[in-house]
Amino acid sequence: MSNTKLRMGMIGGGQGAFIGAVHRMAAGIDGHIELCCGALNSDPDRAKESGKLLSLPEDRIYTNYQEMIVSESKLPKEKRMDFVSIVTPNFAHFEPAIMALDHGFHVVLEKPMTLTLEQAQLIQKKVEETGLTLCVAYTYSAYPMVKQARYLVNENQLGAIRKVMVEYPQGWLSNMIETGLTLAAWRTDPSKSGKSGCMGDIGTHAAHLAEYISGLKISKICADLHTFVSGRRLEDDGNILLRFDNGATGVLSASQVAAGEENALKIRIYGEKAGLEWNQQDANTLIFKPLDAPMQIFRAGQAYLSPLAKHNIRLPAGHPEGYIEAFANIYQNFATSILAHRAGTAVSAEIMDFPTVSDGIRGMQFLETVIASGQSEQKWTDLPDQ
Repeated sequence: MSNTKLRMGMIGGGQGAFIGAVHRMAAGIDGHIELCCGALNSDPDRAKESGKLLSLPEDRIYTNYQEMIVSESKLPKEKRMDFVSIVTPNFAHFEPAIMALDHGFHVVLEKPMTLTLEQAQLIQKKVEETGLTLCVAYTYSAYPMVKQARYLVNENQLGAIRKVMVEYPQGWLSNMIETGLTLAAWRTDPSKSGKSGCMGDIGTHAAHLAEYISGLKISKICADLHTFVSGRRLEDDGNILLRFDNGATGVLSASQVAAGEENALKIRIYGEKAGLEWNQQDANTLIFKPLDAPMQIFRAGQAYLSPLAKHNIRLPAGHPEGYIEAFANIYQNFATSILAHRAGTAVSAEIMDFPTVSDGIRGMQFLETVIASGQSEQKWTDLPDQ
């Protein structure tokens, strides 16, 4: 791969923004990407201050995304940004993504992709028209042991999949904290978050993980959504029965009012011959459970792992790799694929294994169907395949 770095611009992610800092740390880990400019806050003064704190050149600190995209597109090719990372709340994804693609910039986009499925489909059309790359930050699919789980399924180590059980409990919204915390306020505001609260924020991660590891598509949904905290405008808890396109059944549970829980994403998949289990809070471990043999424990960093898992491992065995490194895997594969395409060189399947616009569309289809099912008296609602 070329030693040339990709230059990243960022929209959102200024002072006090959790996810923006995560993106910047992840993008910088492998040395393939450098932050060159930003429109880091919708408030001009905070945008300027945020840029100064990140040591951006004064002429590359912008007060809105329109100014940034237009100005960067006018710079010489060897200086302007190569792609933009959009880390704003959901309602501010669509317009900057479309504008960036129109001006020739690749895009990294936070999930869920947009407020509506219609907006997501317009972005997909724009990606197809421009031939540019759009990556959606479904982070948990980039953990090494999640890659190993996918490999085991693809190698038929589980046999035909029969059951998928995925849960994502958090407790941080157990009280009405959105009145005093911006991070919670926009996530529970329909005008900024969209039709869904809990499912849009974390349920989409669970659904993406279920389809990514199993290789199956969810075909039908039966959803029970609930809002426990009085006065909250979007659901903070939900349970969903799933049916997959091969006939397998499943259960997806997501809650942000599970008091005492931190970020306890967990998935179990069962086939004819074996089952597997992965827990995000013990991310270096994958448990494999054959039907007629002792349980096996796969650990990150070991020589026996698949090429797919090894490609996404940075540290020797026994050194924990976590959330930042998983994020970095997405950025590394995204950047490497762009640089390889620019150089006219072929890339491996391991490099191309990152969430794209198709995953973003799938997430929006999931959310639209969950909300429709939750509001319906009908038991099952079909989830269309894009």
